[in-house]
Amino acid sequence: MKIALGVSGGIAAYKAAEIVRHLQERDVRVQVIMTAAAQEFVRPLTFAALSGEKVITSMFGSSAEEPNLDSAVEHISVAQSIDCLLVAPATADVIAKFAQGIANDFLSTLYLATTAPVVIAPAMNVNMWQHPATQANLEILRRRGVHVVEPDSGYLACGMIGAGRLAEPEEIVAATLERLGVAQDLAGETVLVTAGPTHEPIDPVRYLGNRSSGKMGYAIAEAALRRGARVVLVSGPTMIQPPSAADTVFVETAQQMRTAVLDGWEQASFIIMAAAVGDYHVTNAAKEKIKRDGAMALQLEPNPDILADLGSLRHASGKRSPILIGFAAETENGLENARAKLTKKRVDAIVLNDVSRSDIGFNSDRNEVTIVTAGEAIQIPEASKLDIAQKILEFALRLRTNREAPAMK
Repeated sequence: MKIALGVSGGIAAYKAAEIVRHLQERDVRVQVIMTAAAQEFVRPLTFAALSGEKVITSMFGSSAEEPNLDSAVEHISVAQSIDCLLVAPATADVIAKFAQGIANDFLSTLYLATTAPVVIAPAMNVNMWQHPATQANLEILRRRGVHVVEPDSGYLACGMIGAGRLAEPEEIVAATLERLGVAQDLAGETVLVTAGPTHEPIDPVRYLGNRSSGKMGYAIAEAALRRGARVVLVSGPTMIQPPSAADTVFVETAQQMRTAVLDGWEQASFIIMAAAVGDYHVTNAAKEKIKRDGAMALQLEPNPDILADLGSLRHASGKRSPILIGFAAETENGLENARAKLTKKRVDAIVLNDVSRSDIGFNSDRNEVTIVTAGEAIQIPEASKLDIAQKILEFALRLRTNREAPAMK
């Protein structure tokens, strides 16, 4: 997800840095666009360092003598690449330009060029806020579908008291993500996710593994971050980059994954075990590379059952236990096997994953699953793994609501 953050010229411009940080905590890419006036309050380098992205400060590049031809249409490319345009702070001047269709700098031109949702967070003097011209311009923008994050009331930088103070950065971020359909219903929660395969060494070169890419678990971690959660991602070896805002613990073997999970499970509100943990490890693994010399015999022993261990620990603990969801990768008798696993592992739900199909599942960006509980089997049609992840999180929240409902009476 990518959001363009427009920063216009007001004393509240420094708070935009905190907005960048909160968006990054939810694994959102941020491209900052600064007006000329905004640069009088905060330097572009601040936002470049925070976002890790180029900060756009002018319409045609930084040098009039050496014009940048790419910058001539950059407002179009940015407009097409973003999921949302957020302007915070939005001054009376920017609001007026947006309302009247004036396009005389990058930010105002971007507003006209994008079809993405637009959110503005006004900040200004109370008299400017209450002026009929400002209110009329705001009403025009609301009718066009622009979401306005109302300013707070209080002491203003000018010394006056009243409405016009920029809303809190967390409120602005929450409103922006909700405008994009991403609820902040996991704010304050910790979600523990396992992802990827495990590798069990045969010798220093070879290992036993499986075809899991880690994409499903990583998608769950990303989706949970976007919903406001703190995410602990325990990842086996993968070729993909983990979400930057997640607390990622890299492991290789099943035993290492078990240790990492048991170290953190009690702090989690939700545990989603999406990793494809190897069932066996090699007991006679060689310390040196085994030379090719005829047949090779491997002695295998079962790995610890991390999901079953968690199920037992939850029921033995007197504390409020986390919601626990496991995955089942099946090629036949999927529903029957998932229900058996649900009971045996003592979990709240099993996500049934048919890995016999070559077009989804392993190494694919798409998936199709069935969420199985003791009383129901909910089919989630084929979709991107990120969309599937959102459905799984929504179901996890529903499970907790249902579990806590009797205690609320």
